[in-house]
Amino acid sequence: MSKIKKIGVLTSGGDAPGMNAAVRAVVRTGIYHDLEVYGIYSGYEGLIDNKIKQLERRSVSNIIQRGGTILKTARSEKFKTEEGMEQAYQNLKNADIDALVVIGGDGTFTGASIFGNKYDIPIVGCAGTIDNDLYGTDYTIGYDTALNTVVECVDKIRDTADSHSRLFFIEVMGRDAGFIALYSGIAGGAEAILIPEKETHIHDLIRTLETGWRANKCSGIIIVSEGENEGGAFEVARKVKEKFNHYDTRVLILGHLQRGGSPTCRDRVLASSTGYAAVKALLKGERGVMIGVINDKIALTPFEKAIEQHPELNMKLLEMSRVLSL
Repeated sequence: MSKIKKIGVLTSGGDAPGMNAAVRAVVRTGIYHDLEVYGIYSGYEGLIDNKIKQLERRSVSNIIQRGGTILKTARSEKFKTEEGMEQAYQNLKNADIDALVVIGGDGTFTGASIFGNKYDIPIVGCAGTIDNDLYGTDYTIGYDTALNTVVECVDKIRDTADSHSRLFFIEVMGRDAGFIALYSGIAGGAEAILIPEKETHIHDLIRTLETGWRANKCSGIIIVSEGENEGGAFEVARKVKEKFNHYDTRVLILGHLQRGGSPTCRDRVLASSTGYAAVKALLKGERGVMIGVINDKIALTPFEKAIEQHPELNMKLLEMSRVLSL
């Protein structure tokens, strides 16, 4: 029989579309099982500052379709200190909160792992990051929405690229992982895709562009992940223009635009499923694990494994994109 009576839920790190759906699932699943559920505002920083408020069923009404997070989010340097963690623990203790559900990415789970082990607190995580870079799940909350946002932007840019015979370098998020770049590049029909997992060679890129020029291509789209080795879209565009100036060149940084917007159906279902499963896992005595979905089934992965290992990008898709861009 579970001794858990009160649980807290927080969102931490970068926001991701679908976080609200996950919060909603945690709150309503907890209430269904006769638990008291408390929202912790502004992530671990809010836990230190005691920004804790009980949530009722109606507290999460009409939020499943909203982007961002009603609990707000922040990155906390104080939580990395002994004093910060101690204050966070005392606030949890004073509120009689028995367990936590944390929604975020690798930084969130790193903090959760240390905090949970140090103070013997059951903590379960939901994978919420647009980068899709956590091991132990096929998709992370927010990834599908971010992809669709990028593809919509690429489609619009291609219209003006074709009209003006322009070459656009479009930078997308993905400092350490090229999932957004690869899949949006394929879906957007990009002439080239540059990702952190594969070293960029400017001469190869120029060769690709020259092939397109000889085939009478009047415009082009290059998708650049922010973490690729040449230094991002502006630097790649500068180096290309030095040796290939047949097109009028433009650079577009999509930036935080990728984080916003109403979550897609896939993200809402994923967030709801993992939020629900997180509460169920706590009630079964699980702790120190991330809830993910693999082959449409709920999967539990220890925080350390989810953080330290990395999902593999299907590099065959990169080769396919080269063939289809001819």
